[in-house]
Amino acid sequence: MAAQKGKDLLLKVDSTGGGVFTTVAGLRSRSISFNAESVDVTHQESAGQWRELLEGAGVKSARVTGAGIFKDAESDATVRSYVFNGTIREWQIVVPDFGTVVGPFHIGSLEISGRHDGEVSFEIALESAGALTFTSL
Repeated sequence: MAAQKGKDLLLKVDSTGGGVFTTVAGLRSRSISFNAESVDVTHQESAGQWRELLEGAGVKSARVTGAGIFKDAESDATVRSYVFNGTIREWQIVVPDFGTVVGPFHIGSLEISGRHDGEVSFEIALESAGALTFTSL
């Protein structure tokens, strides 16, 4: 993958459940991590006492984090309501020259901060809440 502009990684949400994704914020930094826990099946007779892992087992998860400013008051209110209500929604993460990840996410944390001489900003962490799909570009 060639170098890409960080601003091209987009975070969108389907706020109505109708399959239409809209960008909710102007993110200045963001990241996505995919995780796959392992299941250790090492036993007394494992060759040379080397650890053995069970293929295809374990829990898969994804975490998306970002920091920036809300696009508008509506986006702010939408995300805030998801936090207070524990709402799980379909989110879309577009990674340039890589692909698009779509699936249900829960907002694990939302931190809002601001300086006296600047704008209000936020940090958000989304935790996967079900099966994700990946479409390569």
